[in-house]
Amino acid sequence: MTVTLDNPTTVAAPFGDRFAHVARLDLPGGALLVLSGQVGVDDDGAVVAPGDVRAQSERIFELIGGLLAAHGATFADVMHVRTFMTDLGDLAGYAAVRDQYFRHPRPASTTVEVSRLFLAGAVLEVEVTAATTTS
Repeated sequence: MTVTLDNPTTVAAPFGDRFAHVARLDLPGGALLVLSGQVGVDDDGAVVAPGDVRAQSERIFELIGGLLAAHGATFADVMHVRTFMTDLGDLAGYAAVRDQYFRHPRPASTTVEVSRLFLAGAVLEVEVTAATTTS
């Protein structure tokens, strides 16, 4: 077993490179990918469309897609999605975007409301766990 902590060049480094975007555990026949929570920020770390759940959701899934691709994975490899939202009243807007990325059967999921996120204007944070197979 080998563990790799990675910040792929396809996605901007996380806030001064304070943590890894991806923890990868290589296993016989594949790998387990655990992605850090992603918020809707541009490449300079500024919140995209403060307060807008749909715009931030689109950016978050764009970032997640880039991180997965850097490790040979796709949204079809995602096993679990964990979402932190500042207002569950925005769930329908988030779900409309999320459903564009996940087909049936959809991954396991946890969604919770939190009082706030670490960046002003950010309304959700999403982290995923994925499993890939080597061919």
